[in-house]
Amino acid sequence: MSDAPVERLSLRRPDDWHVHLRDGHLLQAVAPLTAAVFGRAIVMPNLAPPLTTVAATQAYRERILAALPEASGFTPLMTAYLTDTIDAGELERGARQGVLTACKLYPAHATTNAAAGVTDLEALAPVLEVMESCGLPLLIHGEVTDAEVDIFDREAVFLERHLAPLLRRHPGLKVVLEHITTAEAVDFVAASGPNLAATITPHHLHLNRNALFNGGLRPDYYCLPVIKRERHRLALRAAATSGHPRYFLGTDSAPHPRHAKESACGCAGIFNSPYALESYATVFEQEGALDRLEDFASIFGPQFYGLPVNEEPVVLLRQPVEVPVRLHLADAVGGDHALVPLHAGQRLPWSREGGQQDGGARS
Repeated sequence: MSDAPVERLSLRRPDDWHVHLRDGHLLQAVAPLTAAVFGRAIVMPNLAPPLTTVAATQAYRERILAALPEASGFTPLMTAYLTDTIDAGELERGARQGVLTACKLYPAHATTNAAAGVTDLEALAPVLEVMESCGLPLLIHGEVTDAEVDIFDREAVFLERHLAPLLRRHPGLKVVLEHITTAEAVDFVAASGPNLAATITPHHLHLNRNALFNGGLRPDYYCLPVIKRERHRLALRAAATSGHPRYFLGTDSAPHPRHAKESACGCAGIFNSPYALESYATVFEQEGALDRLEDFASIFGPQFYGLPVNEEPVVLLRQPVEVPVRLHLADAVGGDHALVPLHAGQRLPWSREGGQQDGGARS
């Protein structure tokens, strides 16, 4: 058997099970980047105002499709934003009409545009019962927001205080704990039943919290949940590359314009979609698990959601790619959006056949 390194890696087209595509001109600029790689994506509903009705969600889906190149083959999978007063009947209609794929739970004030989020999880029980009965998965930003809880402990506290009781109350509800960041979350998912899964981002696989302060305050590495200690990063890498079917790809790519990142109160979010697949491939190779990348990126997510696996291929080549310091992305009316991607100014060992920045420019 040859020990020669793999030079070409063909995967069934992956899906992104957690992405922020924003709206307006920024949507027009970033949506084609996700569609160039991924066959489907779970699109977050935390717009302003948030998506709480079937009509609003359907209208947003149409705006996404209008922002894409012709024949992209990309399918946005839409989600509703849960609030304290959400209409359970509206969610049931959305599921029945095929508009909604899942519903998103943001604890109030947990992250960007989460002010309208849920304040009392137990009071949401009637809504969750309807979701359970009609097969709508619950996607959770799993953090408490209590001021007395250290920001680095908020995920672990959420697991014990809220998620464990929720799973006991709703045993038939499918739940995705999104963008997990801790060893505690890895262990919790592994020890739970088949109805609980987790997504893992590329930035939480590459970065520990030292990156936030490397050479000064680095706002482009600020996200929520925040990146954690090295032991948590290592636990996430072990989970992602383990071949366990309930950990799968979710980039949580979250673009913000420069003025929103570089400000007195910078926005949380890391923009990673242009090089996400190359970033994941780098991790899997470093962990000696390239043969498991397709399962993580292309198989386990569809299996959990009960959807068919994409059959068309995406090819990665062992050709280094230089990630630009900034991407200048033009929207449909000629606007310029300068966004800093994950790995800005670095070299990744893998590149996607066909190139990265459809419609974008480097700097």
